[in-house]
Amino acid sequence: MRRRCLVLDHDDTVVKSSPAIHYPSFVEALKALRPERAGMRFDEFVRYSFDPGILPLMTEVLGFDDAEMAIEQEIWRSYTYTRTPDAYEGFPALFQKFRARGGRVVVVSHSERDVILRHYRELFAFEPDLVFGWELPEIKRKPHPYPLEETMRRFGLKPEELLVVDDLKPGMDMADRCGVDFAYAGWSHTAPAVGDRIRPLARHAFDSVEELAQFLEL
Repeated sequence: MRRRCLVLDHDDTVVKSSPAIHYPSFVEALKALRPERAGMRFDEFVRYSFDPGILPLMTEVLGFDDAEMAIEQEIWRSYTYTRTPDAYEGFPALFQKFRARGGRVVVVSHSERDVILRHYRELFAFEPDLVFGWELPEIKRKPHPYPLEETMRRFGLKPEELLVVDDLKPGMDMADRCGVDFAYAGWSHTAPAVGDRIRPLARHAFDSVEELAQFLEL
């Protein structure tokens, strides 16, 4: 098996979380902190998440200070800890086949580890081999290379044995920094807003989870 490790984004790659959780919680935070921006549309939110990224959106574009960031995080957690989004069709079967062949599943996400673990337990009945989430220091989150470097170190893997799958640019940038192949998750709810920008830059692009499974020869 050439690809021994799948490095997956979580939100809008494996689960449909932005429409159900991240966007509505962000709008609620805007109503409290920047009411003049509370009309931000879903496609605008996705484009900002693509570039410059969710953290620069909050700290640079919107200018949240530390106290406002704490309020935003509290509102966000009130959604993430009480709601479980649906998974994209095809992942239960893909995980079952990939793991049966000895493949490892690693999650690199801007959601928190505890939330990701709960989603995997509830939706797929297993926990990923490693999770790198929002709780880590900023320098250890994607697009920084730490999650991939640590994954390769922990499991004795080479860059060509990993595949990063993400719907947004931070995952692609992380993969590029480590010489790891990147696949664009074209099935994502974010595709209409940013797909035409990221697809041409991706080495691989799939329009369904089934296409990803075929690429992995599952």
